[in-house]
Parts: sequence; C-alpha cells; structure tokens
Amino acid sequence: MKAKYIIFDLDDTLMYEIDFLKSAFKEIADFIDKKNQEELFKLMLIKYHEGENVFDFLINNYTNFSKEQLLQMYRNHFPNISLNEGTDDLLKKIKSKGYKLGLITDGRSVTQRNKLKALKIEDLFDKIIVSEEFGSMKPNESNFKVFQEPEIDDYFYIADNTKKDFVTPNKLGWTSICLLDQGSNIHSQNFNIEEDYLPKIKINSLSELLKL
Repeated sequence: MKAKYIIFDLDDTLMYEIDFLKSAFKEIADFIDKKNQEELFKLMLIKYHEGENVFDFLINNYTNFSKEQLLQMYRNHFPNISLNEGTDDLLKKIKSKGYKLGLITDGRSVTQRNKLKALKIEDLFDKIIVSEEFGSMKPNESNFKVFQEPEIDDYFYIADNTKKDFVTPNKLGWTSICLLDQGSNIHSQNFNIEEDYLPKIKINSLSELLKL
C-alpha cells in the first residue's frame, strides 16, 4: 500500500466559515444589547449580506463599545460550530487506513485553534499549520513543503479557494482537489483563471474522496 498524506484546508472545507461568523455575531449581539439580541443578530446578518461593514454599524449605534473591542470578541470567541456533514466519519476512515492527516489554514492562532477545539478534531491531525504561528500564508511554498517526508508516496490537498489553495500543490506535484461551493462559502470560486491555479479534481462533497 502506498503511503499517503491527506491534507485539508479548514474554512469552507471541513466547516463553513459563515457558521463561525454567525456564532460570533450572536455573541456580540448578546453582549452589547442583551434585551434585543435576537433582533440585533438578524440585523447584523442583513447588513453583512448587503455588503455593509457590520462593525461600523455597531459602533455608530452602540457608542459605548469600540470597533477594536468588538473585533477582538469576534476573533477570540469560542465558536458554536460543527463539521460539514460526514466529515467526522471521513477523517476517521482516512486515519483507519493508515494514511497521515494534515491541515493548512490561514488565520490568527487563537481563532483557528478555537475552531479546531470546538470541532473536536485537533488530535486527529499529524501536523497542523496555522499561518500566524508558522509565519507565512498560502500559497507560500513553506506552508506545504513542511509536510513532505521521504516515506510518503502521494500527497493530496483538499480546499476551496482558487486564488491561493491549488497553485503550490500543483507545483509540488500533489493531487489538488477543490470542494465546490454549495452556496455557503464566504469567498466565491472563480475557475476562469490561469491553469496553474486550477485544481486537478473537483468534488461536490467530501465523501467523494473515499472513491478516489
């Protein structure tokens, strides 16, 4: 059996980033206007989907709070989030096959680590690279090369962002796999780009990985 390293992105791959946003918005709404927190939460979501700066809206209407204070709450809160459907079983099946599991995620350490703790998957991975901890962001080659080991035959990288996720795995000879947006992703997916940035494989759900 070939030795394989299966490496995932986090946001909008193993979980939906919009769920983290909603979790943070709920906590902020409850903090600044407990009596009307449900109405405020709904209004914050409307402002977000309309493309407005939600934090500017909040500090203009709730002058006792600073933008930095609310941003810190957004980034540092412990989120109420869950894995995308079937993801927990998938990760455990990959581990049961004897493959190595990795994670590459861009973001602040406290934010991304809180997500992993909330999802209860931190211990499943052989190696986790968080950009703030590592000192560089995707598509920097270092973020990917750190996974390369002499005994590994094949590398797979599963992610969602065509702007930065696939160009480096392609260059390194990995199998790049894009989880297609089902309508919930924060960042839009554009496939009308240079071929070097395109994934080698597209899937509609993570369960399709078991067939590859």
